[in-house]
Amino acid sequence: MKDTIQQEINAHIIVAEQMHSLTDDIVKISSFCIDSIRSGGKILIFGNGGSAADAQHIAAELVGRYKSERKGLPAVALTTDTSALTSIGNDFGYDQIFQRQIEALAKPDDVVIGISTSGNSLNVTSALKLSKKIGCKTIGLSGSDGGDMNKICDFNIVVPASDTPRIQEMHILIGHTLCHLIEQNLA
Repeated sequence: MKDTIQQEINAHIIVAEQMHSLTDDIVKISSFCIDSIRSGGKILIFGNGGSAADAQHIAAELVGRYKSERKGLPAVALTTDTSALTSIGNDFGYDQIFQRQIEALAKPDDVVIGISTSGNSLNVTSALKLSKKIGCKTIGLSGSDGGDMNKICDFNIVVPASDTPRIQEMHILIGHTLCHLIEQNLA
């Protein structure tokens, strides 16, 4: 058991050390978010499974607080409304659960963040495509080779790993860093 624990920690450290190469990318997406909020926009975030949980976590940090006492910031996780998710999934198909919400909620000043470890989740990519048509800034958080999100997003941050748990761990690191930078600039 101890060997497994050490292997998991070591695998995490290896990927975490490679994250320094994404510093400029994280600054760029932070600027998109800060500019959006300053101009009256909001951040819409979504993903499936663990990525859905990450979307909710990031939105909660922005609406509540990350580290500083400040006013709430406009962020919505599109993964939390079970009535919307189940009705859209039933009536239109699971592939449209985020796209329909984007259609209803997104405005051109908004930033839309899609999270997919593969970069290929159809419900995420279709919502990002519609977001671009609306005029939103689109950000991807992915891993491996970035998948389809490389072609769709204004900016796709690709975690340099192919192991899903490591990618998800870095996505929450990016999310926390994003929250910290937004808070520093908007408090």
